[in-house]
Amino acid sequence: MACRSTTIRLDRNIKKVFMSMIFARALFVCAVIGGVFLVAPVVSHAEGHDASSSLHKDALPRVLILATGGTISGKADARSAIGYDAGAATGEQLIDSVPGVEKLAQLKVEQVSNIASQNINSRIWFILTERIRKAFDNNEADAVVITHGTDTMEETAFFLDNVIGDAHPVVLTGAMRPSTAISADGPANIYEAVKVAADPGTQGRGVLVVFNDEVHSARGVSKTHTTALQTFHSPNLGLVGYVDPASVRFVSPPKVHKYFSLPESYQLPRVEIIYAYAGMDAQQIDDAIRAGAKGIVFAGMGDGNISAEALAGIERATKSGIIVVRSTRVGSGFVNRDVEVDDDRYGLVASMDLNPQKARILLQLVLSNSKNTPAEVQKEFSSGL
Repeated sequence: MACRSTTIRLDRNIKKVFMSMIFARALFVCAVIGGVFLVAPVVSHAEGHDASSSLHKDALPRVLILATGGTISGKADARSAIGYDAGAATGEQLIDSVPGVEKLAQLKVEQVSNIASQNINSRIWFILTERIRKAFDNNEADAVVITHGTDTMEETAFFLDNVIGDAHPVVLTGAMRPSTAISADGPANIYEAVKVAADPGTQGRGVLVVFNDEVHSARGVSKTHTTALQTFHSPNLGLVGYVDPASVRFVSPPKVHKYFSLPESYQLPRVEIIYAYAGMDAQQIDDAIRAGAKGIVFAGMGDGNISAEALAGIERATKSGIIVVRSTRVGSGFVNRDVEVDDDRYGLVASMDLNPQKARILLQLVLSNSKNTPAEVQKEFSSGL
C-alpha cells in the first residue's frame, strides 16, 4: 500500500508539471503573436526620451570655458610629496574629468594660456577681455567660466570686473590641489562654477569667484592661506552666495557696476606696490620715482600707516605728480582717511576696502581713463562700495 500511495503522488506531481509546461508554452505563444503590441510602446518611449534629451540639451545655456592654466591643470612632480607642475593638463582634459557637467550647459572649451598664475600679466588680461567681449557681442555664449591659478585669481577677477559689462555672467574658479592629487578639488569647483554661471540669478552680479562651495565677488575675495582648500575669503564684504551640486543660493543683492575703458595702446601705466616694515626709510619710494612710476600703492602698517622717513619720500612723490594710494598689509579692514596720516595735506588716496594688489589695478585703470588728481582717484576708490 505504501508503494501504491507513493506512485499516485508521483503521478499527480507529473500531471502538475506537465500542465505547468503547457500553460507556460501557451503564454510564450501568445507573447510571440502579440509581440508587436507588447514591444512597440517600449521602443516608442525610448525614442521619445532621446528626442526629449536632445531638445533639453539645446535649451541649456551656452557656457564658454577659457582655460589659463594654474594648479587646477597641474600634475604631480617627484621633487616633494606635494610638488607639482602647473599647466600640464589642457582645458579639454579638465572638463572631461568632471562627471555630469554636460548636463548643466552646452560647453565650449578654449585654451587661452597654460601657465602658473604667478606668470599671469596684463597681456593675458587683455586677451581674456577681448575674447569675453567677442563671445557676448557675437552671441556665442550666455556665460563664461575661466579656469585659473589661485595665486593671482583675485587680481584677474578684479581687473575683468572693472572692464567687462555685467550683462552676462563671468565666473572664475581653480583648485588648491593639482589634477593628479588624491581628492583633487578641481572637478568639483569646475562643476559648481558652471552651475553658477548657468544660473539665472547670476545675471547682473559682475565677475564672481566660485570656490569650495562659496560664491565671492571680485572686489571682496582674497586668497588667505598658502595651501588650505578653504583659502578664499571675503573679509570685508562677505560672501555673495553658496553653491552645491543641488542649488545656488545668493545671500546679497546685485550691485550697480561702473566700468572703465581700456587704453588703445593696451598698456597700463606703471604702478608700484611698496611694502611697509619697521624701520623703513624712503629708498624704495625714491627708486619708484626714478623708475618713472605713475602711481604708488603703499602697503602700510595697521590703518595704512607710514613711518616719518617714508612719509617724507611719499611727499616727494606726490609733489612730482605721482598718485599715492595708502593701503594696508593687514589682511582685513578698511583704510580710512585722515586718521594718523593727514591725507588732505599730503595729497594721498585711501584705498578703503581694497588690498594692495587690487588697489594697484584700480589705480592703473583710473589713470588710464585720464583721472589724475587725488580727489578724482579717491572718488573712484570710494564709489565701488
